[in-house]
Amino acid sequence: MRVVIISGILILLVAFTLPAFADSIISIETNAKSYKEGETVVISGKVNTVIVGTPVTLQIFNEGNLVDIAQITVAADGSYSHTIIAQGPLWAKEGEYTVRASFGGGNIAETQFNYLLNTGVSTTNTFEVDAGSHGTFDVEYSIEGGTVKNMVVDQDIFALIVTVDSTDKGSISLKIPRDALDAKKQDNTDDIFIIIIDGIEAPYQETVTDSDSRVITINFEQGDSDIEIIGTTVIPEFGTIAVMILAAGIITTIVVTRNRFQMVF
Repeated sequence: MRVVIISGILILLVAFTLPAFADSIISIETNAKSYKEGETVVISGKVNTVIVGTPVTLQIFNEGNLVDIAQITVAADGSYSHTIIAQGPLWAKEGEYTVRASFGGGNIAETQFNYLLNTGVSTTNTFEVDAGSHGTFDVEYSIEGGTVKNMVVDQDIFALIVTVDSTDKGSISLKIPRDALDAKKQDNTDDIFIIIIDGIEAPYQETVTDSDSRVITINFEQGDSDIEIIGTTVIPEFGTIAVMILAAGIITTIVVTRNRFQMVF
């Protein structure tokens, strides 16, 4: 009889304990299950309990080889998010990639996605941009997934607007001369450009920076047309934008556009 009672208590303990461990401490997901070379990977998730000062460690593996690693701060509501661009020397193989999130004392979550190398045809050329009374300036570019139709300067928003005919999902790399368009902070150090594609804010990657130019790569979707690259200075005719005007412009841009990679929990 005593054995039966003890067995019953153990069964009840197991029954009430299992649900508590069934809930994952940390979750993870990507915004797609497949990516091509050069595309943006958005990784996000949530932890059940926020531990102040404890980040989420993200690792990406392919065939056991570490491809990328980052430590992400957890928000007050337990959510976290990280964005990377799938390209570079460590992204050399096609196949399944594993994303692993670690949090606290051995709490791990994983997800997988498929990765394909970009074998599309890339076009490299130089576009002569009309700079009004200052003549013209050249922008070297390489585009995959479409063709460049036009490039113009918009002095009102300190921007270079690139019009593309995007026949497929692709990307464009632009070598922008600093004396034609640049983005600077008040202390004259480099600032980020604001990229707007058809009214929607988009990320970009800066691959080369020197004293004469900045090379940026922007991904676009099939059907996208106008790519606005907004800085703080444009050809000398238009001068340098004041810091307060820039701040107001950034706030306005964020208000009137939505980030195409925004995640909702």
